[in-house]
Amino acid sequence: MKTIETPVVCSCQSDDLIGIVHQPESPLKVGVLIVVGGPQYRVGSHRQFVLMARMLADNHIAVMRFDYRGMGDSEGVVRSFSDVDEDIKSALDVFYKHTPGLRGVVIWGLCDAASASAFYAYQDKRVKGLVLLNPWVFTEQGAAKTYLKHYYLQRLCSPALWCKVFSFQFDYQKSFSSIALMLKKIVLPSIENASLMRQGVIDLVDPNLSLPDRVRECLFRFKRPILFILSGRDLTADEFRGVVKSCEKWQLLLEGCEVSTVDLAGMDHTFSSQKWRDEVSQITLNWVKEQSLK
Repeated sequence: MKTIETPVVCSCQSDDLIGIVHQPESPLKVGVLIVVGGPQYRVGSHRQFVLMARMLADNHIAVMRFDYRGMGDSEGVVRSFSDVDEDIKSALDVFYKHTPGLRGVVIWGLCDAASASAFYAYQDKRVKGLVLLNPWVFTEQGAAKTYLKHYYLQRLCSPALWCKVFSFQFDYQKSFSSIALMLKKIVLPSIENASLMRQGVIDLVDPNLSLPDRVRECLFRFKRPILFILSGRDLTADEFRGVVKSCEKWQLLLEGCEVSTVDLAGMDHTFSSQKWRDEVSQITLNWVKEQSLK
């Protein structure tokens, strides 16, 4: 099937954003907007974004990938993932303009792009679904818990560690100091947050909530299909799992009838092998096609 790849320019608050629209001959009514995350641009790590966009377009799904302000070829000052609502809106406007017959868009985001997508989606009725890969829900407390569980506990089972211990090469002071710092990050925020709750300072609808709470509240407001894709060998995904496990509200969200989760054992954060990238693309394709039939 013939697919046309068209360079586009999106105007966003006096800055120009650069993107590519992948237009199949007979597109389905739902397209995919790929939001860039982290210090990368619209091609993606290991060319994942461009390869997936072409694969989806070959299967009748229109796709747009773009650089928001300050990234890649786009103009403007570099900004945080929490400040790209206008960029996503501008990209959606141009995507609709270049794709006649488009009736809805699924936003696809990896890591902090997943969180950026969650912040935006509930504000725009054109967004019909979200595909969120290894969502970024970082807090110092959460990162410390994840590191203790998935690094230090695994090290106890490492033969190399015990070789150092029995050969008197193990640095006890450095290791105990590191563990003490991790425990401090876990314990102190819990005490502070409990105090704030008693004082009525924390507002559950406050936009300045902690990152995990803000992502969750935005997703609760979205009320449309969501697909979580989580790597099995990734501390960002592990931290997300830890947040869900420790919070009943997160569990309630993920148990919703329109929320699905796919765990991909053994895969790393950016799906760095061709086999892994192809599997993620196929999962995305199948899920988006389901949304097109609704």
